[in-house]
Amino acid sequence: MAGRSFAPAERFASEVAGRKLRPAYVLIGDEVFFRDQCRQALLQHLVPDDLRDFSLHDLDLTDVSLAEVLDRARTPSLMAPFQVLFVRGVKELYGRGSHAEEFAAIEAYMKDPNPDAVIIFVADHISIPADVRRMEMTDKDRYQKIREDLGPFCGIVELARVDESDGIRWVIAQAQKENVKVDQDAARELVDALGADMMLVSHELEKLILYVGEKKQITLGDVETMVLAAKQRSLYELTDAISAKDKTRALAVLDALLSTSEGDDAAIGHLYMLARTFRQMLVILEKNVRDARAIWQALWQGFRLPPFAAEDVIRQARRYKSRRELTRALRLIARADLALRSNAPSKRLVLENLVMQLAEEPKVAPQVWQQDELLPV
Repeated sequence: MAGRSFAPAERFASEVAGRKLRPAYVLIGDEVFFRDQCRQALLQHLVPDDLRDFSLHDLDLTDVSLAEVLDRARTPSLMAPFQVLFVRGVKELYGRGSHAEEFAAIEAYMKDPNPDAVIIFVADHISIPADVRRMEMTDKDRYQKIREDLGPFCGIVELARVDESDGIRWVIAQAQKENVKVDQDAARELVDALGADMMLVSHELEKLILYVGEKKQITLGDVETMVLAAKQRSLYELTDAISAKDKTRALAVLDALLSTSEGDDAAIGHLYMLARTFRQMLVILEKNVRDARAIWQALWQGFRLPPFAAEDVIRQARRYKSRRELTRALRLIARADLALRSNAPSKRLVLENLVMQLAEEPKVAPQVWQQDELLPV
């Protein structure tokens, strides 16, 4: 067992494998590693590869109405035995005005659901730290509202950040499955250097296993050679070019990143890392962090920067003059994420268009932004 941090996603995967499903679930939290685990469990057990176009629906409440979502769930498919509907944009149910009719519609559907469909509401606008006592007050309020409104009808799956000790145990256990031993100090350095971000940790562990090859042992030196140096060359060079509005350099760095990675997971991983860094910059800007010493108080465990990147990201964050600019960037990343997961014909083109948009000077608009409007990814 990797630890209690992994338990909610593991329980959900077990329910899916055993076909003991509720009509709907809410995945609460912005930990992408666990969200992808839940998604993969659903695809593996409920969505045949040759029927994916008919069985899997990726929807967003910013683009479609809840009524349309429920109608799709209610209508049996002639082409697929089971339907899975991933519904992002749950935050839209808590925007301005009354949403009593929408919650009543959810309640009505749950009283007579389609047994051959499951709805997965994705509430990734909430961040749950490894230590829930340190959850931001705004997130606590949002979390409680979802439990009150959707908890009576939907299964609740918490996707919290991983405790560092649980992350270390997971690294050691995961490597053992490949008959590779990870030294304790190497596992600790891997998890600590990547801020216990399990999406990044899992990707880097895969590379390390390939790197050590027949040696079948990962040491501290291997982590320092493969992981830390690579991070210095890649992601933060891209965000540096973007924040400097240097389109030419940003596209060149992106091309280098894509040229050294393969597969759809790599594209999604790059996008996830971008989203995470922009969210960190938003916190840095809001809390007026000016040096690396203050950054550890501003960013909580599981959301911290690698030590070598702290000064770079602080400098990049200070290039943005307002919260509005960073929120705009997060919205653009969210749209690109939806495009990637909707089987875009060219994932490179999606990322190139995103980088071009992020590196543009935003147009001044007379729009009023809400105090709590943080678009998570």
